[in-house]
Amino acid sequence: MAPAASRLRAGAGLRALLRRALVQYLRLLRLYPVLTKATTSGILSALGNFLAQMIEKKREKENCSQKLDVSGPLRYAIYGREPLSLVNLRKRNLDSGEEELASRLDHCKAKATRHIFLIRHSQYHMDASLEKDRTLTPLGREQAELTGLRLASLGLKFNKIVHSSMTRAIETSDIISKHLPGVCKVSTDLLREGAPIEPDPPVSHWKPEAVQYYEDGARIEAAFRNYIHRADVKQQEDSYEIFICHANVIRYIVCRALQFPPEGWLRLSLNNGSITHLVVRPDGRVALRTLGDTGFMPPDKISRS
Repeated sequence: MAPAASRLRAGAGLRALLRRALVQYLRLLRLYPVLTKATTSGILSALGNFLAQMIEKKREKENCSQKLDVSGPLRYAIYGREPLSLVNLRKRNLDSGEEELASRLDHCKAKATRHIFLIRHSQYHMDASLEKDRTLTPLGREQAELTGLRLASLGLKFNKIVHSSMTRAIETSDIISKHLPGVCKVSTDLLREGAPIEPDPPVSHWKPEAVQYYEDGARIEAAFRNYIHRADVKQQEDSYEIFICHANVIRYIVCRALQFPPEGWLRLSLNNGSITHLVVRPDGRVALRTLGDTGFMPPDKISRS
């Protein structure tokens, strides 16, 4: 009887503690809604990452005891669709051993290179209160024409244009696409402007609310993971893709793609209508060909707003 009574008392004490914690949380939520939400999001995100790491370690232990060499090209192969992640190691034939695994990995290796052109939108009316009214200025429309002419002059067979769903990106895309007939356009909310991650070092002229980093940051990180990866296994020829979006998004993607600390994104600067060219090799290596190129524009047509 004593152990049962002890368990009952322990359960009652735990329920009382949880009730007090909930009351305290609701009180903080009323007094400091933004800070409390931001803190909660951070704790949940950290907990999710911890659980994901634990699950991944468990899977690695179950799947294969083979150690991966991270001193070579694999160290840079972090951009999705790694051959090893596409093979079901549980279905491996233990008799045939490494030869069968090597053969299956060869079938899952990318063969083509992806060329990714990140275009910042042209100059726009920043004083408009509504996003839909933040249209391109006359100079912005000229910039988009020049960027479109530059892309067309490269003589590349572009596969698609993906653009942010914000007005200034849509208008920039419409003008550029006139110089690239036949290239399909796709709109996405993932590439909308936002606050990707708190910059380090911090700056005094730009301080969004803490909660904005959690809301925008997850979306922009999702954009990076969705669009920056090696080519699909079935892709036989090199591809050339255009992404028309915003300065914060492009700067964050460049830092992530090059494996630089993403907190340094605000140290980079991009002109309106500029071209940033990333190359993703079949082995996952990433190279930056150009960053914020506007050398094709006359000096009086360059702006950064």
